[in-house]
Amino acid sequence: QLTLVESGGGLVQAGGSLRLSCTVSGRTFSPRGMGWFRQAPGKDREFVAAINWGGGSPMYADYVKGRFTISRDNAKNTIYLQMNSLSFEDTAAYYCAAMRADHGLGSPIPDDYAYWGQGTQVAVSS
Repeated sequence: QLTLVESGGGLVQAGGSLRLSCTVSGRTFSPRGMGWFRQAPGKDREFVAAINWGGGSPMYADYVKGRFTISRDNAKNTIYLQMNSLSFEDTAAYYCAAMRADHGLGSPIPDDYAYWGQGTQVAVSS
């Protein structure tokens, strides 16, 4: 069993930046694909970014491409989401997710993930 804990959310003005972190604890961190998702009030959970265990190009949703960057530090059991040029539309609860063990590829599909964090709130003022 894994535990995922997100941090780094908060209130920021439009055009600003935040860096989210997700620290994984439990039986093992790797090799697993990892992802970030978000959910705004009254809307479905949507894909933000995903990263593979073994490298390769991360995946991004079109609406964050060029503004957000996902990365991972396996030594620290942590993944990150650097968010730049934030807009009001980025306001949401942000969740990190982990694949089952030995599923090393990230995915844009929420149902592909076995473990989820509790989320961290991001609010962008216009």
